[in-house]
Order: sequence, then C-alpha cells, then structure tokens
Amino acid sequence: MIVNTSAIVLKSFSYGESSLIARCFSEKNGKVSLVIKGAKRTKSPKAPYFQPLSYIDIIYNQKLNRELQVLSKVNFRQYWSKILDDLYRVSLAISILELTDKTISDNDPHPSLFLILKEVLKAYNNTLIDPKVLFWFYECALLNNLGFQPSLEDPHLPGLVLPEIKNDSNCIIVLSTLLAGNINQLQKIKVSKETSSIISNYLWSLIDYHFGGLSTIKSFRVVKKLLS
Repeated sequence: MIVNTSAIVLKSFSYGESSLIARCFSEKNGKVSLVIKGAKRTKSPKAPYFQPLSYIDIIYNQKLNRELQVLSKVNFRQYWSKILDDLYRVSLAISILELTDKTISDNDPHPSLFLILKEVLKAYNNTLIDPKVLFWFYECALLNNLGFQPSLEDPHLPGLVLPEIKNDSNCIIVLSTLLAGNINQLQKIKVSKETSSIISNYLWSLIDYHFGGLSTIKSFRVVKKLLS
C-alpha cells in the first residue's frame, strides 16, 4: 500500500555503506522506520531531509511484514532551525524526540499527539514560551494520548511514591493548565524554583513508571537535571 503522509524525523543513523535508516513519527501511521537508499552518497540530496527536527512529507510503499519501509519520495515542509541557536532548547527538543521514539509503538497512529509535537517544536523555534514549560506540556500530552492521564485529585499509584503536589497551590494550577492541552495558555505560566522542581519530578516519575527504564538513559538523566 502506498502511504503519503507528513512526518517528523525522530532519529537517523547509518545503514550499510551508502544508506540511512530514519525513524519518523508520521501523522497517518505513527512511528515508522524508513530505509533511504544511497542517502550517504555525495550526489544524493536526501540526507539533509532526515536530520532530527525535520518536518517532511514522505511517500513509501508500506509492507506490514517488514520492519523497514523503503522511501520513495520526500519533500521538506519545515526545519525548526532557530532551536539550534540555544543549547538548552535544543537539548530539551531532542529529548522530546527521543522520548517519543521510546514510548510509541511502530505503526500505531496517534494523530493528535503528532499535531501536539508539531506545535511544541514550533513553539521552541519561536522562543516565546519557557522551554521547561513546553517540555512539561509534552510530557502531559504523551501521558494523556497514550492512556495514562494523571489524576490530580488522587495521584497515588501502586508502588510509586510521587512528590506531594497538593501542598503547593501553584503546582496544582500549573499542572491543570498543562493537562488542559492548550498550548496558547503556556506563555503566562510562571513558577518558582521549588514549584518547578516538584512539577519536573512529578511528571518524570509518571513517565518512568508507565513506560519503564527511561531513567537509565543518559540523555534523560541530563535533561532531568536541566529541568530541576
């Protein structure tokens, strides 16, 4: 079946002497792994399309019995290049891509989450919203869209000790705003260092609890320190 969909590149790496494999989050089919034949050859124009943070249109022939799909055609939609101007922003944005890659399954569509990821990366590029607030917003969206919506009224989960959020009224207000899912409300969020630490630890604890093993990944440990 021929698939024509927009996609965001999560990760790419070498495959053989001349090709690349790119893992992309597509709007129609969820996560898909593509083989880009000959992308590393000098005369090939395809490699730049598959840098992480690229927003592209792809066409490929989907064969469900294959883990790797062969790319037929690609076009740029957008590349959020301003993110790369700030180390803090690019660290958080790349971590969001990696978090997406680690938590969603192949060929499992999440069109709402795809649109949220697009809006979050666009916001990182525009630099108007606090980067850590955007990261929290995406963590909340990930939990909501994958069936693990947090309960602020009853935050307890078996075997998990969460930071106490009810003792900080601003913490509840901020989390409620994040969970409401409206990115246009994020610019007004202001938090103290103490509240920031509670929210970061609360959301990260939920992510690690539901998806497992993420705390052992070095890049996530670094981001956790950046957010605290």
